[in-house]
Amino acid sequence: MPLAPGAKYIENRKEIPFGEGIWQAPLPIDFHRSLLDVDTCQTFTEIIHANGSHTYVIGTRLKVADGKLSEVESLVSDQDDWLFNAADYLRYSSTEKWDIIPVDKRSDRQSLIQVASDYFDIFQDYAAFEKVPWGIPCVRIEGGMYTNPDNDPDPSCTVGVPKGGGVPMTNRHYIVDVDMGAVVGFVDFGGENGLPDAHTFRLENGKLRYVHVITLCPNGCPKIPIPEDMPE
Repeated sequence: MPLAPGAKYIENRKEIPFGEGIWQAPLPIDFHRSLLDVDTCQTFTEIIHANGSHTYVIGTRLKVADGKLSEVESLVSDQDDWLFNAADYLRYSSTEKWDIIPVDKRSDRQSLIQVASDYFDIFQDYAAFEKVPWGIPCVRIEGGMYTNPDNDPDPSCTVGVPKGGGVPMTNRHYIVDVDMGAVVGFVDFGGENGLPDAHTFRLENGKLRYVHVITLCPNGCPKIPIPEDMPE
């Protein structure tokens, strides 16, 4: 992969030399899914390594400038991170259908970003809950935790959504794949010096269908009570 002069590699919010970090050894990939942002020349790939002594779920962003990679950024989650379970993440993500949305049923770029923004706003102000186009069915994967383990035919992504605890979601950076009906939001969960986080959203017929969450806990995960409506 050709690198632009001055290309950066960022892992878990820290810039490190290429070849270090997760790149130090080959990593067999059990599943991956990529989104392509043709407007900003960026990609996002969900990467799952669920076998072996050290398992990972990774979210990797690439940025291209003049035909060369100018930035590579990865959020590398493992057993120390929020609700992590690579085997379950693989089990559920790999069975989902993320096909191309028919042209007449697509949401435009700004609409997709607005849905992600409204979703993030809920964490600070629950009034934003009413702005999100919740769909049925809709399921969420957080680190590996799944909101529909009992295979309810009409699941909702409103399960376990926080009630607006004054938690800011800052430094928002969006990657949008209009054809796929998807948007990824890189954020700092909890504001400056918060948890590195990536939320991936897919909309179908203008409604939320899938939400995937990777949240890192570099200094240990916070003691947040699991909402009572979350599945066991």
